[in-house]
Amino acid sequence: MTNWYTAHLLHHLLGRASRQVADGWQANTLHFWLHNNLDSGAFRGSQAQWDKIDVPMFSVGNWSGMGLHLRGNTEAFMRAATPHKKLRIHLGSHVHPFYTEDGRRDQIRFFDYWLKGIDNGLMNEPPVKLAIRKGADAFDWRYEHEWPLARTRWTKFYLDLSQPVAESGVVTGRLDPAKPARTASRSYAASSLGSMGSTSAASSQVLGGGIKPGMGLSLETAPLAADTEITGPLAAVLWVSSSSEDMDLFLTLRHFAPDGSEIMETGQQGLPVPVAKGWLRVSHRELDPDLSLPYRPYHRHVRRLYLTPGEIVRVEVEIWPTSMVFKKGHRIRLDIQPRDGIGSAHYLHYHADYNFGINTVYAGGEMDSHLLLPIIPASQ
Repeated sequence: MTNWYTAHLLHHLLGRASRQVADGWQANTLHFWLHNNLDSGAFRGSQAQWDKIDVPMFSVGNWSGMGLHLRGNTEAFMRAATPHKKLRIHLGSHVHPFYTEDGRRDQIRFFDYWLKGIDNGLMNEPPVKLAIRKGADAFDWRYEHEWPLARTRWTKFYLDLSQPVAESGVVTGRLDPAKPARTASRSYAASSLGSMGSTSAASSQVLGGGIKPGMGLSLETAPLAADTEITGPLAAVLWVSSSSEDMDLFLTLRHFAPDGSEIMETGQQGLPVPVAKGWLRVSHRELDPDLSLPYRPYHRHVRRLYLTPGEIVRVEVEIWPTSMVFKKGHRIRLDIQPRDGIGSAHYLHYHADYNFGINTVYAGGEMDSHLLLPIIPASQ
């Protein structure tokens, strides 16, 4: 927010826009944001009221926009009242997909139909067009009739923390379709940087390779027995505790080849990014029962439910939508970390308050910590 605020403040006070546009920055916008950091109604006029949107809508998103824009695209398509809506999700940088021949054609056809009255058959086509990623920026376009896909097999991969971990290993647990019978736990330090309390501390971990091994947990599937497509929203249910009154959870879904190398994609800023990300401050775990779905938890953000040190709580973490085909023999990895990790360089959520102490994740038995994946069955 500070980067966005400063850039636009300078543009409107010192740039060309200041010659014609009245000064809209007399109010301290940044101060207002920071002092209204719960959903108290202060931003009601800036929040989408989906039930009132009835104009034709073309929502265009980017799988790599998992730090800023993508959730708005899918929420708009799912919840807007208009029956005349399209969803298109591409990949790559923030700008260039709109200027590809395919991107321009889709936009022009939509505007021709709704603004010029040209009957080009647009609204007779399936409403959803997705770039199904194959890894390393390879993809195929595919049309669908709804979002999420009706044929989705919602599949739980349970966290298994019961196995001993090699001292030099990065992977600290397994993701398994079968729930472990007994509860096990694993703890990790929320900080490995001493008392550094600025965003530079986060940047030092993110730029050039991500959080250091051993900071948090990494859980991995066995080599996949067949090509596996994941397309749709994801979620995780975790049982956690902390020695502090709060804790931050940053979840990253990653893609590894049989030789152990990570397969990355081109992110919005042109830098390599992993498959998907999600995050939650545990004191914000309260759900909105009317808006939450089994595959998309929706948090209220109206109050903070602080922890008693050592208290074990159940949290549901939203992981932003994605699409990826993991090939046979590849592995899916889930990182659970106390700070922004790989792929977060331009969208940091780091905050110094709860980056100390010891955090613990519990799995197995009655504490059914799991990752929920939207697996799409192979075409017959």
